Amino acid sequence: MKRSRFTEEQIIAVLKEHQAGLSAAELCRKHGISDATFYNWRSKYGGMEVSEAKRMKQLEDENAKLKRLLAEQTMDLATLREMLGKNF
Repeated sequence: MKRSRFTEEQIIAVLKEHQAGLSAAELCRKHGISDATFYNWRSKYGGMEVSEAKRMKQLEDENAKLKRLLAEQTMDLATLREMLGKNF
């Protein structure tokens, strides 16, 4: 996955500028982003503070780790069932 050029702090700062009254087109031109990127950011980070965004990122990382662990356990279980089903 491509890494963003902007940190969560920078994204939230851009969104706060929009809340302060600047138009989306002006912000996109000023920061060199597309309209689609701005609206994606607004849907994901709209109304958040920096600490909330950091916590959300931490939870997403933890969730990904747990999903990997579950997948590994499922594969181990399937392997064991397959081995027990064979006649030696």
